Amino acid sequence: MIQKVDLLDLAFSMPKTELHLHIEGTFEAEQMFEFAQRNNIALTYSSIDQLKQAYSFANLQEFLDLYYQGMSVLITEQDFYELTMAYLTKVHAQNVVHVEIFFDPQGHLERGIPFSTQINGIYRALKEAESKWDMTFKLIMSFLRHLSEESAFATLEQAIPHLEKIYAVGLDSSELGHPPEKFLRVFKACQNLGLKVTAHAGEEGPAKYIWQAVDDIKVDRIDHGNRSLEDKDLIHRLNHEQLTLTVCPLSNEKLCVVDDMSQHPIREMLSHGLLATVNSDDPAYFGGYMNENYQALIEQSKITIAELKQLAKNSFNGAWMPADKRQKYLSQIDELFAFT
Repeated sequence: MIQKVDLLDLAFSMPKTELHLHIEGTFEAEQMFEFAQRNNIALTYSSIDQLKQAYSFANLQEFLDLYYQGMSVLITEQDFYELTMAYLTKVHAQNVVHVEIFFDPQGHLERGIPFSTQINGIYRALKEAESKWDMTFKLIMSFLRHLSEESAFATLEQAIPHLEKIYAVGLDSSELGHPPEKFLRVFKACQNLGLKVTAHAGEEGPAKYIWQAVDDIKVDRIDHGNRSLEDKDLIHRLNHEQLTLTVCPLSNEKLCVVDDMSQHPIREMLSHGLLATVNSDDPAYFGGYMNENYQALIEQSKITIAELKQLAKNSFNGAWMPADKRQKYLSQIDELFAFT
């Protein structure tokens, strides 16, 4: 019988994609303080240790309050470049070969940071990682659901000159009270521009929000989707549509979406044939990048070798990446697991 250490070795060494990552959520405390000093921004925390102690949340909103404060130190294109490059360097060392990154332009625009400053810094880092490591990528512009649809439309207008850099649009921030249907018209406009669409749904919000994302928005995939398991018809629909779920284990535990990692629903998702994937969400705040998320599942939820392989393959099958690259990495996974 394969031992736990072997599962960890497999998880760490196998090629991976990251499909659910908020670049502003990769802000390590040390880097946040560095940027604050560089840009003469006063934080409410007097030290790095005090800031790290604040990384304890009872719910999504408490996390978001800190998250938006961290965003305030991002001022220049170089800031956005360095933030993104630091994340890419970390995950390259964890054998991540393809990333799909969310960014939240509205949170910066309302501070007077131009759209071009944000996207040019992020995109420059992504292109550098592609050149250095052959790391493929897609950039996803997210709308903040606690803001109005009119604000989303205004943001889309600013994005239009940069559409060649943007592959998809998403929907994030406070879920409860802000159903996907609130953004029906702006998502339709994005689809008319040829953009893929995804939406956070079923993290804190009900299964009804996932239905809206699928039926009304007609999303290409679902971010989180935990509460899909409450509805057998929804499970059937997600299977029928072959919609990928970008699940975030450590995030779910940190935000109390699940009580304990041993009870995480990702194994149940796989048992129903759902295309669940592992992602880190906001790793600086939630205690781990890709390897740490896999490690938590292996050590606490006791996923099997077959489930680990399925999660690995799901991540490539659900990725928006070139078909030849996908097949290359799927073959590598088959070869890696063939010796187990």
